[in-house]
Amino acid sequence: MLEIAAPMLALLRAGRPLAVATVVGIDGSAPRGLGSSMAWDGAAAIGSVAGGCVEGAVLDVLERVLDDGRVRRVELGIPDTGTEAERALAVGLSCGGRLSFHLAVLRPGDPAVAALERAAAGLPARVAMTPEGFSLDECPGAYMDEVLPPARLVITGAMSFTAALSAAAQAIGHRVTVVDPRSLFTTAERFPGAELAVEWPPDYLARTRIGPRDAVCLLGHDDRYDAEALLIALRSPASYVGAMGSRRTHERRVAGLRELGATDEELDRLHSPIGLDLGAATPEETAVSILAELIAVREGGSGQPLRDRHGAIHPRGARV
Repeated sequence: MLEIAAPMLALLRAGRPLAVATVVGIDGSAPRGLGSSMAWDGAAAIGSVAGGCVEGAVLDVLERVLDDGRVRRVELGIPDTGTEAERALAVGLSCGGRLSFHLAVLRPGDPAVAALERAAAGLPARVAMTPEGFSLDECPGAYMDEVLPPARLVITGAMSFTAALSAAAQAIGHRVTVVDPRSLFTTAERFPGAELAVEWPPDYLARTRIGPRDAVCLLGHDDRYDAEALLIALRSPASYVGAMGSRRTHERRVAGLRELGATDEELDRLHSPIGLDLGAATPEETAVSILAELIAVREGGSGQPLRDRHGAIHPRGARV
């Protein structure tokens, strides 16, 4: 439920209790992943757990939970194959599969509201779903809902491609920092919502904290610092390091990296030329190409068309 913390808090602060349904188990296929939640205040629903008519069935149970306050664990769904699969559309699970839900009431002032406050503030937060409701303590056998701070994307080079990538990355939940030594180009008007660092990129990358979920993209072209900045990024825990430029530019950068002592293992981490081959041309299309590669690398995706692959689209327990 931490994914819908902000709208839930607005109702809780107004004194309204909420019945909350959270997906705590998936057997087979499902349109959304573990932890997907929907809250109900008796008048309106917040969030989504599956889509289709199955949410109507969940709302029926949430109404009873809100009325009597009893915690429930229910299952909804249809097998992927067989006679019963023909009934999948009746409850909205056109993918087949079976979902397990934890349903309980969260009231203003409950201790678990503190987890929502942290999540809404962009801080790490955890809450346990127990037979008694919600708890901030880790309970054996309980489902733990957890959110982490947004992943960071550090982009060097203040240009039109950077503006498009910054906007697209923020739209999918990244915290973006744009780094460029030129104050004339590195402005809030050009990069709304992004943090700005008007300084030498190697200096910034050397002092900032880069974690294993973060990414660094070098989009500008400046031989004075390209290799140095990339080497710092490649030696950081960043899950993705990419650089924009032609193949000739890439070769020049690799030569510069080798002169600075980059190893083969470090160079293997560099995604350059940056992005997937989507046929992108505009800055906005290029942003999609870059983010598609970034997500595939960070989440272990193949980058191949789903129609050419076999098996479950989302491995059990995968982030969706």
